[in-house]
Amino acid sequence: MKKDFIVLLIFGAIFLSAVFGENIFALILNALGGSDMALPIIIIGILIVIFLASAIKVLPEYERAVVFRLGRVIGAKGPGLIILIPFIDKMVRVSLRVITMDVPTQDVITKDNVSVKVDAVVYFRVIDPVKAIVNVEDYIYATSQISQTTLRSVCGQAELDELLSQREKINMKLQEIIDKETDAWGVKVVAVELKRIDLPEELVKAMARQAEAERERRAKIISAEAEYQAAQKLVEAAQLLATQPLSMQLRYLETLNTIGQKNAKTIVFPFPTELSAMLEKLSKKN
Repeated sequence: MKKDFIVLLIFGAIFLSAVFGENIFALILNALGGSDMALPIIIIGILIVIFLASAIKVLPEYERAVVFRLGRVIGAKGPGLIILIPFIDKMVRVSLRVITMDVPTQDVITKDNVSVKVDAVVYFRVIDPVKAIVNVEDYIYATSQISQTTLRSVCGQAELDELLSQREKINMKLQEIIDKETDAWGVKVVAVELKRIDLPEELVKAMARQAEAERERRAKIISAEAEYQAAQKLVEAAQLLATQPLSMQLRYLETLNTIGQKNAKTIVFPFPTELSAMLEKLSKKN
């Protein structure tokens, strides 16, 4: 901002000199009444304008200014109106807003020797502007590099099943490690989220076959369990019917009634249960 203002003043002076030549100061003096004190007043006024443009700065609410005086840091100022000493103080702006940074895709070999590609997103912000400027050259680039290294390290220590099913645990571990490393830079890691985990095509097909076989196994177990329960109920029903011989007769008549209600062409000849019992006794005697 200061450089732009100075360049604008120089450009204006060159432009006025090219248009009016040496008569520019005479025109200004005539406009001020021709006083001898007019020229020094003009020069002092120009110097005051340059001084104010260089000394007065306005910072928005989300920014802070780290001020260096003769090379030594004197602290962070802002937000709002701040005053600097021209040519002595130097200001570096630092944003305090949350920065969203994509971590590039990393090739990772998990603990169970499976090659996967993982990428993530890191949310962080500056909480100490002085540390962010003094302790590290570029805190955004440094945070990006430590995030990539930590992502490979943490994912490499986990098995594939853990990486797929326990993302929340992995995210918390990543955030804890990255935040600890960036604390000396005045950076606070708000959150780390795994975005995508790319598996090899062969592994995806193998996992699909495994899931299909698991579903078939469960279906067979459920079917066998149903048959077992049905057999148990049939045994209990047979034992109950055996205690009351008349119950078989009633069941027999109920079955005939059910068949008779349907418009079927089947002819049913009732067979007396007493006859079957008599034949059974004769067979035992023989």
